[in-house]
Order: sequence, then C-alpha cells, then structure tokens
Amino acid sequence: MSFPRGAAAKVQGAEENAELAEALRRVVGGEVRFDSYTRHLFSRDASMYAIEPIGVVFPRDAADVAAVLTTAGEFDVAVLPRGAGTSLAGQTVGRAIVMDLSRHMTRIKDIDAERNVARVEPGVVQEQLNLAAARDGLAFGPDTSTRNRATLGGMIGNNSAGSQSVRYGMTIDHVLTLDVVLSDASQSTFGPLTADELDRRAAAPTLDGAICRDLPRLAERHREAIATGFPRFWRQSGGYRLDRLGPDPRSAGLDLAKFVVGSEGTLVTVVEATVQLVPAPRHRVIAVGHFTSVPAAIEATQDALDGQPAAVELLDRTIIELSRQKIEYRSLGSILHGDPDALLFVTFFGDTLAEAIAGLDHLDERWQAHGHGYHTLRAVEASQQAALLKVREAGLGLLMAASTGSRRPLAFVEDTAVEPAKLASYTARFRQILDSRGLMAGFYGHASVGCLHIRPFVDLSQPGQPELMKAVAEEVRDLVLEYGGVNSSEHGDGLARSEFNRRVFGDDLYAAMQETKRLFDPGNRMNPGKIVNAPAMTDHLRDAAQPVRPALATRLRFDAPGGMRGAADRCMNIGLCRKASTGVMCPSYMATRDEEHSTRGRANALLYALSQPDPAAALGSERLHGILDLCLECKACKSECPLGVDMAALKTETLAAYHDQHGIPLRSRMFGSIRTLNRLGSAAFPLSNLVGRWRSGRLMAERWLGVSAARPLPRFQRQDLRGWYRRRPAPASPASQGELVFLADSFTTFTEPSVGSAAIELLELAGWQVRLESAGCCGRAGLSKGLVDQAQRMAAGMVHRLGEAAARGVPIVGVEPSCLLTLRDEYPALLPGDSRAQAVAAATCLPEELLVEAIASGRLIVPEENAFSGRRILFHGHCHQRALAGTSATMALLRSIPGADVIEVDAGCCGMAGSFGFEAEHYELSMRIGELRLFPAVRAEAEETIIAATGVSCRQQIEHGTGRPARHPLDILRQVLPTPSSTRYGRATRRW
Repeated sequence: MSFPRGAAAKVQGAEENAELAEALRRVVGGEVRFDSYTRHLFSRDASMYAIEPIGVVFPRDAADVAAVLTTAGEFDVAVLPRGAGTSLAGQTVGRAIVMDLSRHMTRIKDIDAERNVARVEPGVVQEQLNLAAARDGLAFGPDTSTRNRATLGGMIGNNSAGSQSVRYGMTIDHVLTLDVVLSDASQSTFGPLTADELDRRAAAPTLDGAICRDLPRLAERHREAIATGFPRFWRQSGGYRLDRLGPDPRSAGLDLAKFVVGSEGTLVTVVEATVQLVPAPRHRVIAVGHFTSVPAAIEATQDALDGQPAAVELLDRTIIELSRQKIEYRSLGSILHGDPDALLFVTFFGDTLAEAIAGLDHLDERWQAHGHGYHTLRAVEASQQAALLKVREAGLGLLMAASTGSRRPLAFVEDTAVEPAKLASYTARFRQILDSRGLMAGFYGHASVGCLHIRPFVDLSQPGQPELMKAVAEEVRDLVLEYGGVNSSEHGDGLARSEFNRRVFGDDLYAAMQETKRLFDPGNRMNPGKIVNAPAMTDHLRDAAQPVRPALATRLRFDAPGGMRGAADRCMNIGLCRKASTGVMCPSYMATRDEEHSTRGRANALLYALSQPDPAAALGSERLHGILDLCLECKACKSECPLGVDMAALKTETLAAYHDQHGIPLRSRMFGSIRTLNRLGSAAFPLSNLVGRWRSGRLMAERWLGVSAARPLPRFQRQDLRGWYRRRPAPASPASQGELVFLADSFTTFTEPSVGSAAIELLELAGWQVRLESAGCCGRAGLSKGLVDQAQRMAAGMVHRLGEAAARGVPIVGVEPSCLLTLRDEYPALLPGDSRAQAVAAATCLPEELLVEAIASGRLIVPEENAFSGRRILFHGHCHQRALAGTSATMALLRSIPGADVIEVDAGCCGMAGSFGFEAEHYELSMRIGELRLFPAVRAEAEETIIAATGVSCRQQIEHGTGRPARHPLDILRQVLPTPSSTRYGRATRRW
C-alpha cells in the first residue's frame, strides 16, 4: 500500500523506531510499547485486515494524546486513535503510532440528571456509562450489540447505531460537544457555533481558526454536490458529514462536534465527549416471531414497524443452529417452537407494563390478520428475555463460530441499508448475487431500519478469492445505490469500503471530502487511508498475508485445521473477552484493562509465535510467557467466546514447550504433585496445620518457593475421605440405581472430607452403590503447570482403572469441578484415539444432575421442615463448571430445599484459580479480581445468608477475601436430610 504523501508514507527502520519510542517515553505518562508482540496484537481489529503499527502508546489523559501528536509531527509519522478494536471494516489498523484510549481514559466525569447529559472520556465503555446512568433512570440511546466492550470514543468515530436506532437514531444524534486534539497537537472544543462565535474563532491564526474559516467556504463551494451527492436514506455512517453543516454555515453557524462524528480518527482525536442521555425504558417486552424462511420474516417487518417498536431484529437458521451448540447460548433452543428458519425479535417499551404489552397485542393482531409467521413467543418477564437477548447480541460471534480454518464469514458487504419497505426485494436481489457466485452467507441484523449484516463465507488464503470478494462488493455497492440506500450504515468505511466512496458519493462530493481531510490534517497524519485516498479493499488482507507453516507437533490434540496454530487463529478479534461487568471471561483483563491480558490478546500473541520460522523455539519466548502468565485457565473462553478459543489448553501446551527449553521450576513441580503434598499434610495432622500458621515458615516459603505469605494455607483433617469411606457403616438401603464411581479429588479428600462424605451419602440415599476412586490424581494440577507428560501418565492410569466401568455406562462423579471435568474435557485431548478416554469423558457428570433426577422421581425426599427454610442462599459457581457443564443442575438442587431463597450471583471468577492465588507474584491480582464483583456481592449479603460455592478454591478465596465461610451445595443439602451422626463429619470439626 502506498499513500500519496505526508506522514503515512514514512516507513521507519528499527533504529529510528527505537528513537521514536524513547522520545515518546520522555513525554508520555502512559505506557509506550514498541516490541514485536505488542505491534502484532494491535495490527488487527475485528475486520479481515492486518497492518503492523509502528508502536503502541496507552495515553492517560489529553496531555498524553497531545504529546503523542507532537512527537509524531517531529518524526513525521502517522497516528491512529483506537478504542476496543472491535471495528469490522479495518478503521483501527494502520502503519502508525496506535493510541489505545481504552485502558486509562475511562473516567465518567459527570452525569447531569437534570439535563440528561453525561461527560465522559473516550475509553468509557457503553455498558459502563449505562450502568452509571441507570441510577438516574437514564441511558445512552444507541444500543450496539458490542455494548459490553465498545467505547464511546469508538462509537463516535464510527457513528454507531445498533438495534434501537429506529427509536434513538445514531451516535451523531446524541453528541453535544467534543474536546479534541487536532493534527498539529493543539486542543479545541467542538460543538454548535453561532455565526458570531464562528467568526471569532475563524480570526485566530491556528489550525482551529483555519477550520472555522475554511470549512464554511468549502461547504459553499460544493453546495450542489452536498445537496445531491449524499444517499437519501438517513442511516449513514460513511464519508464526512458535510450534509450536517447546513445550507449556509457562515451566516447560520455550524456544529463541528456532529461534523466529525463518523470520521474514524482521520480528522481529530476525541479526548472527552459530552453526550445526551435518554430516559431508560421502564418496561420492555419482546415478541419472537417464528418463520419458515428469511423472506417471510422480512415481509412481516412492516407490520411490526406499524406498532412503533424499539427494535426489530432478524436471525436466520445459521445463527439459531449455532446457538444450540454452545452452553452459553443453547437455552434459546429450549424455548422455540418447532424448527424455524428465521426469527424476528420485536421489542416494545412502555412507561407501564400494560403499555408495553399493548404493543405485543397490536403486533399479534397485525401478524395474524396478514398470515405472518406460524408462532409468536411472548417474553414479558426479564428472566424470559435473557436467553433471547444473549443470542441476538451474539449474532456476529456465533456466525464467526461457523468458520473452518481460514474460510470465514467476512464483513465486506455486511453494512448496507435500504428503506425497510424495500428490504424484501433488495434482499432477494442480494441473495441472487451470492447464489450466482456460489457463496453461502448468514443473515441477521436490524430489519427495523433495513440493515442486514450479511456475511458471505470466503477463504481469502485461496487463489482468486480476494478478487471474488471485490467483485461481489462492487455488485452489492451498485445494488444498494440502485435502491437509494447506503453502503455504510453503522460500521463505517475503514479499509473495506473507503475505496468505493468516489463511486458512492460522486466525483464532486468526494473531492470536497478530500479537501476536508487536507484542511483538518495537512500532513496526512491522522489515520490515513480511511474514507478518502484509500488503498484497494483487497490490500492488507489478514488471511492472505499469513505465512504457511507446517502444523507443530504437540502433546495435546487440537482439532482445529492447522493444529495448535489453527486453534489460536480461531480468534476473529470481536473482543467479547474485553467485557467487564458480566460473565467470567476474561478475569485478568477485567482487572488490568490491558489488551495483552484478554483472550484475544493472548490468542494473537500465540498466533504470532506459531507463525515464526521456528514456532517451537518461539513458544519459549519470555515475552510470550509473560503475556500468558496472567491467564487463570478459567476456561470461560471455551464457552463465552462464541468461537470457543480454548486459551487454557493453549497455555498448557505453551508452558510444556517453555519447560522443554528452560526446565521445570521447583514450584511448578510442587504444585503439580499437589495430591502427594495434601496426602502428606493430612498424614502429618495436626503439625501440618501448625506449620501453616508459622509466619517465619510462610515467609521462607515465599522467598524460596514463591508461595505468598499473605495467603492462608489449606487446613488438613485428621481423617481424610479415604479413611472415612473405609470405616463407615454399610448403607442401610440396597442400591436400586446400580454402580457409581465417586472421584476422590486431590483437594477436598484431604482438606474438606466432609464435602465428599456428604455427596456419597446423598448418592446412596438416592439409590446408588458408590465406589470410591482414590488411587491417584486426575492430572488437573499438572496440566495447570504445563506438566503434560505427567498429566498424560495420570490420565492413562485413571482410564485404565475406570475405562471398563465407563464403557458399561457407570456414571463418574465428584465434588470438585476442576478435577471431575478434567476427565470430560482434557482426557480426549491427552489420550487421542483411546476409546477408554472417550468412554470416561462421556460417563462424567455432576453429582447434582443425578440428585436432581432422584428428587424429581421421588427417590430422594427433601423435608419441608428444614434448617434452611426462610434462609437466603447465595451461590457462586466454579468457572470450569460454568464453562463445561453449566450451573443449572446445582441451582435446581439448591432450589429443591423447601423455603430456601436461592440466588446465583454473576460475579465472574473468584480470582483464586487453584495454585494461581497462592503464587506470590499473582496474589495481589488474585485479590483484585475477587474485589471486582464477588467480594462486594458477598459483603452485601445479610449475616444470615448462606454462601455456597462448588469450587474448593472459590471457598478458600471467599473466606480469605470476605471473612465469610462458604459451603459446598451438597454439604448444605446433606444437612437438610436426617443422618446418623456417627457417619458424618460435623460442622463443628476442630480445625488446627
């Protein structure tokens, strides 16, 4: 790619880049990173493009931004402001100094509830603003599906809209004023200017003065082109908004803030924004129309619009089927009727519930009268709407999950929009273009405003495919112009569509936009190559440029094409791992707000290493090791990431390769042998517990082993679970359900044997004959430390002992999710081709699942009168359980206790993560993660509330962080049922 002139044409050598980095470090308060890994991480966004930047800066404030611009001017290089990096058209990649405004510039400076106005920095996430504004009954109107990671600065740069734009319009409609840094590093405030104010500013001998002086003249010179060149459809995010200047800005004044919305960082860098808020809806209801085809759903849109909805969203079969394949989203499938080919989500707001429901009633009448759809699901309660909203908002990610290797659903014609009345005809013509080229595509999006995100599957690594993509893009561009629509309706131009702007807007209007760029940015320094003077859309394609490498031999099996590299390359950078207030993924990013500590950052770092000429050697890189170090291996990415990037497995394999080159640290060997350590600790009771209280010993452990002295050590019991099992009386009742294997894990067996005994007694009361499997470790601890060979040996021993029973269908259960689910998740990858490992994985289930069934069938009776009736139980699920099995069975079991008020807290990861929270260098971060949501949620509970958690690490962390004891749900249920005292560990067991 070659730019016409200026800073963008400058290519730095390594020595000059080092000088630039050092110059930036002298004047910028935030971090400056020019290393190869950081450059690779910021070379891509959620688009199909990749351009390595010169370096990355993390500004802390407007002064830092101005300092970057000043230094860039001195070195004659380009600058690119960036938010969450979720742009779909390539706006946030370029050969420039990238400024990541999302890490530090995240302050909500003020919310004025009387004026419905908020003042924010550009890194504020939309959901963060909405949560803060909700206290005053307010919200930011534009509602993007990426609201949990999209920044306000990025939304302003794109002129984002979202599902509710039929009611609230676009970001441009909500921007009041902007504090900006101009291309010469001067600062200004943009907003509405009267003619007198415009004249005063135009008189200044500054860049701001030149803009105020020459922009009205430019608009006057190109008045006719501006009046006739813009598409007539209102939902416009492409080009520079010269149409917003008005017919006579010199006499009527102009609004510079609205003018630069949608300019993609090519004119100014926004450092603060004042935005209009809207009253948050008091009540929301959703109708889900079921249709036999996408055209049938589109035909029903106009009737839906007649009822003044807040949103009308379309999902096709592709998205529906993909949602059924993932734990995180499959609840949608359970509430649908029949086998719909398309769904139409119609949302109504109301000041009262009756007002909102009236919208549903009107819609029902219209659709029935005109024969639209075969069923309409009505979701009135928030609990009914949760599954619907989660899947609707995950449409992009779920569609991306259908990728195979580098054959992906690409964003290059996904942002067109036409009048909704023309949408059915337009979509039919669009489909003809795809069919004629033999392309499959997913259809979803905002039917209410005529915008469908249609993403054809294309493999850009194959010969001729980039040319095919461009031919389709040109046909679609011409089609949308024929229909009077827009080529960019909310995702912007970027690298994907800027090339077509001359054709879209016409020569005269395009020339006016080029003049605008020169006026604001005479040195072509601000994110060059976007909107005007752009390269071909087929330049800088990510997949086309990736080097071909043979698959690396690995210890774990990776099923993706290309093995481990293909597993890392599953990431398409949509950034869901950057969310901060819901779910688990990604706990270390939530605490640090650093891109390299997100799943996306780690996956891209691994892809970089695995693309080197010697990938095995690259996996031993200390820089890569540092990037992966803060991964807690929570496995949330395996379920919450729509593409299922399994960072825990990738880290395990990388650690093994790292150990091959650097040796295995003593601490890793120690934690990998945790079963032996815990067994010895139990055997040495009570001395082992006294050692844990000896401060000098703990300080020595921190110094020599890196085990934090601030972290309480586990407390051992005199009699472990194995001893209890051998000595207990035989079950009183015969087993009606057959044999069951209970896994005596390496943790609770020795430190909380009462949990295991409670589970065994419950299972026996439910009719199972329990066999205790206590011969060895499952390998979980070794895997977390990269000791894959050791874990393989342990897995082989386990499947040797359990394979025959598993093949007969004998269930395998246990109380520690991380150990139990290792059998289900890791064993097939550790022992590929071993049918016994497959059988063991298939036989593994949570004990709660069996107990819930026993209660439902009447074999296990929970008494009405019990110690927990009238008590509140707050439940926190283990990360591995949530990712691999879900928490529904545990919640159902707790809710089977009559009179108990059971709440599941959405508090993310506890931060402990097994050995992670014991390690001295990780202790502070471990506690910080707990403080994000879990600790405050526990502290907010009344003293009488019972805290329940399935993970042994979770229970340790909760008690350490809040002083509140936490109990295993099975321990709670066992207390409800009568039992001979001689067979149980009492809650008053002495702890040394």
